[in-house]
Amino acid sequence: MPGTTLPPFPDNVRTHPLLIIDHELIKAGDKEEIDRLWEAATTLGFWYLKNHGSDQEVSDMFDMGAETLSLPLEERMKFEQGDDGQSFGVCKFVDNIEFINVSKNDALAYPEVVHLTYPSTINARMKNTVVPFVRKSLDVTFVMLSVFNDKLGLPEGTLESLHTVDGISTCEARCTRTPALQAKSAMERPVLAAHSDFGSLTFLHNRLGGLQVMPPGHDEWFYIRPIPGHAICNVADALALFSGGILQSNIHRVVPPPGIQAEHERWSLGYFTRPTSSIILRALVESSPIIADAVKRQPERNFESGSTAAQWLTRRVKNQRINNRKGPDTWAASRGTEHTPTAA
Repeated sequence: MPGTTLPPFPDNVRTHPLLIIDHELIKAGDKEEIDRLWEAATTLGFWYLKNHGSDQEVSDMFDMGAETLSLPLEERMKFEQGDDGQSFGVCKFVDNIEFINVSKNDALAYPEVVHLTYPSTINARMKNTVVPFVRKSLDVTFVMLSVFNDKLGLPEGTLESLHTVDGISTCEARCTRTPALQAKSAMERPVLAAHSDFGSLTFLHNRLGGLQVMPPGHDEWFYIRPIPGHAICNVADALALFSGGILQSNIHRVVPPPGIQAEHERWSLGYFTRPTSSIILRALVESSPIIADAVKRQPERNFESGSTAAQWLTRRVKNQRINNRKGPDTWAASRGTEHTPTAA
């Protein structure tokens, strides 16, 4: 259960340090802290975020996730996401790894249904648990988007206009449960294979280790140590494309928790901010000389995805589904902007 007392993260595993960014200082316009956020977002693309003010909302969401993923399997599978590329709903993998995705649009419009209906445990907590978490996550995200907007030399409000709160999008909250490790031989087997995230920004809350990154220029995986009260944030594909590669959407994966943490059920909670569904994912070269210059300096890279934000997600989700796998081509089609064929 999410509230169980958990063992500490071990000190004898390889970790990668992340900058710790203070959300309150960013909101206050502290130049030094803004520069540190920019450094994190343009190098590794991952950072810790403290003082985000979401602790109660996160705790409530973990409780909701536990209630929902404890429902009888038959009841949960009524809301399974299916093979057509839709992300919302319940997804169950091999090894009993399971998550539930709740659409931002469905949460904010409730009881109106925009995309999907949800299990009774989510509906019962939609207004007092899911909506507060979604709104808090959006508030945090938009503060960071505003920083990136200014640093990229974009007209005021450009990135915000690509991520409108009321617009139809694939933004979602996700609660994931991974059972305790049953065999030590599975310790290095990925729970979630190497990938870069679909959208713009990820706001992640972990209570056990397991998240790993492969920093640029490396060919080894490094754990990210979870710190109580600190979220882990990362840049995702859409911002990498919008910025002409200035913002880094780095590959990462999830493996079982290290050491004795592997003996415990692992829970994680994320909010995935994604562009409005109809937005084309491409470098904003017409809006920023900074981005235009970055694109010119990388002629080997393609910043014209030819996809809307919704098409980008659908392609990747659909090709991750086992029933849709037809070989290496479909696997590659499920990867993102930073796909590394040799990374598992």
